[in-house]
Amino acid sequence: MNAANDTDLGTRIRDFARARVLIVGDVMLDRFIVGSVNRISPEAPVPILKVEHAYSMLGGAGNVMRNAAALGAIASFVGVVGNDSEGEEVRALMAEVAGQARNHLLVEAGRPTTRKTRYLANNHQLLRVDNEVAAPLTAETAGDLIRAVEQGLNSIDVLMLSDYAKGVLSAATVAKVIQVALRANCKVIVDPKTRDFGVYRGANLITPNRDELAAATGLSAKGDAEIEQACKQVIAACDIEAVLATRSEEVMTLVTREGRVHHLAVKAREVFDVSGAGDTVAAVLSAALAVGVDLVEAAHLANLAAGMVVGKTGTAIVRPDELIRAVHEEHRMEAESKIVSLETVLEQIGAWRRAGLRIGFTNGCFDLLHPGHLSLLRQARAACDRLVIGLNSDTSVQRLKGDGRPVYPESARAAVLASLADVDRVVIFVENTPLKLIDAIRPEVLVKGADYSRHTVVGGDMVERYGGRVLLADLIPGYSTTATIKRLNAGGNAL
Repeated sequence: MNAANDTDLGTRIRDFARARVLIVGDVMLDRFIVGSVNRISPEAPVPILKVEHAYSMLGGAGNVMRNAAALGAIASFVGVVGNDSEGEEVRALMAEVAGQARNHLLVEAGRPTTRKTRYLANNHQLLRVDNEVAAPLTAETAGDLIRAVEQGLNSIDVLMLSDYAKGVLSAATVAKVIQVALRANCKVIVDPKTRDFGVYRGANLITPNRDELAAATGLSAKGDAEIEQACKQVIAACDIEAVLATRSEEVMTLVTREGRVHHLAVKAREVFDVSGAGDTVAAVLSAALAVGVDLVEAAHLANLAAGMVVGKTGTAIVRPDELIRAVHEEHRMEAESKIVSLETVLEQIGAWRRAGLRIGFTNGCFDLLHPGHLSLLRQARAACDRLVIGLNSDTSVQRLKGDGRPVYPESARAAVLASLADVDRVVIFVENTPLKLIDAIRPEVLVKGADYSRHTVVGGDMVERYGGRVLLADLIPGYSTTATIKRLNAGGNAL
């Protein structure tokens, strides 16, 4: 992700509080029985779980609702429960997370509420027991559900269909709710389960996992190329705008109708539990698209969130502050990766040139970064495809500027430069001039400020001899690091 979007993404995450999302699908009750295992049963070769505590959470489409609420979105819900104690428990849990939004839980007599009970010991799942009936809704209940969706679409930005193949989202129901949502200018996202993705025709985005994608297309969907092919097949055959294929804890792949392809590596520190990660992805995508985040950036945020929840135990959630921290952490790591040695940057430049990209170069002490520096870097980046910065080392700055300089050490100066979107790589050099760097890099464009002339730019004649050019960037008057330091030392206004 481009570092320039760091602040913007943080703002957009905070904007989730105005995201209006309607979630429809198969709600479940997730129960967790937690304890410890110290011995094997004498009756059979199975562990004995000593129960310590138990708790329940919303599962299935309910977990999408739970995640959306945790992100701060104004999330409404339409689903079906049974006339049983589990249904009442789901209703109570839904009321806890709904906040200012509303939920419409229909009751179908004779249909049990889906319940999944997980037994855990030492943060590991031993067993899951499912109580469910995956049968279609009655015609009466299905009609009530469609009417509830139609009523709930008022002032909604995104309709999220969370299909767990438990009977709530039949092909006829899905077709109807997608139709009414699109008529209401509402984006439609689908987390699919059926093998026939044609039932989701017209949706803006679907988010199958790798196995679901393979089953729907008949393709292997194992590597990047196969995943791309399968996604493109779905888009063409089912009139769907984009597919985001979640590939367990490994990677996510986004393919759009326009042909954009993005492979996003999931960054989990350690994978404990992948259950519920798809629900988190669905919730983040819904909230992000509801507040106008670009699809690629929305997928990027969903990818970050997925990496966080698989590092937690159980059907975990991600909150806005966690997601913002993850964006900032990624930004920091990306910036650090830009600070490289000459040998490393030459390898990267070789790859860039093979891709037909033009290399730009500029250099300086960059001791106190000011608007004049930013303007120069912006002009330099506009003149090339990739911009490399030669940064004077501390010893070099001291030789050139005298005692008291640099104000900040080279590590800090390099980190600030690397955090800028206009900067692609930073190389620290110890010589007084960057002539050695220029000779090694051989940039197509060499950039300095307009206070230089073409004949006084170090390395300028060399660059022009091999066919490159020297660019003298316009300066913003009134900005100078040396002058600023003098004014500060004199107690004056720095600007």
